[in-house]
Amino acid sequence: MRIENSFIPVDGVGEATERRLWRDGVTRWEAFDPDLLGPTTGERVEEFIATAWERLDDGDADFFAERFPQGSHWRLYENFRSDVCYFDIETTGLSPERDRVTTVSFHQDGETTTLVRGENLTADAVERQFADASLVATFNGKRFDVPFLETSFDVSVDTPHVDLMYPCRQVGLTGGLKAIEQAVGLERDRPDISGEDAVRLWREYEAGNDGALDTLVSYNREDAANLATLMETVTERLHADVFEAERGDDP
Repeated sequence: MRIENSFIPVDGVGEATERRLWRDGVTRWEAFDPDLLGPTTGERVEEFIATAWERLDDGDADFFAERFPQGSHWRLYENFRSDVCYFDIETTGLSPERDRVTTVSFHQDGETTTLVRGENLTADAVERQFADASLVATFNGKRFDVPFLETSFDVSVDTPHVDLMYPCRQVGLTGGLKAIEQAVGLERDRPDISGEDAVRLWREYEAGNDGALDTLVSYNREDAANLATLMETVTERLHADVFEAERGDDP
């Protein structure tokens, strides 16, 4: 589903009105007729569309993130797919105030980069990874990864954010990331490692076991890279559930 299929960013257009437009064949902005809505709302939609085309041409994801409801931010994915930065962190515990970030993996446009505490994990390095991203994606990152990074490195992660835990719930996928990966058929090269294992591996590395760091990094990188596949899977399901089920005959 693309941004151009959406009308809910407009004040006065809720999901019920949007679905009615789709059923009437108005599945893209080009097909909108203001006479289908009241004069005030119709004018608002026309004004939004005119501005939105310009913002799309400019690649302005912030504009759309501000206007779409939080639960619909997944709709930005198709337009900005090559500019999505998927990331995942490992830590020594659950408290951003007391514990430390040990590794952070970023996956964007098919490439994965991992930053390691004591080697190359710095505030500048973290900010550089987000610099070219129009959209960031995590799993439970709004409650965990982002607050940890912001507290630990005094950075601001203000790029539009799709926390995949919530779109997963919209399509009936619940539980932790590993359980959801299994439910959608995502396989890992290594045996499952828990958060406690990640803490243990870091401690073993600090004690001189370089192999423990290799295992931790591999696990962390796979977490980040698998988010890209999960995003594709979940947005396809949402597209079918939200859009395909309601639209009229127009593509």
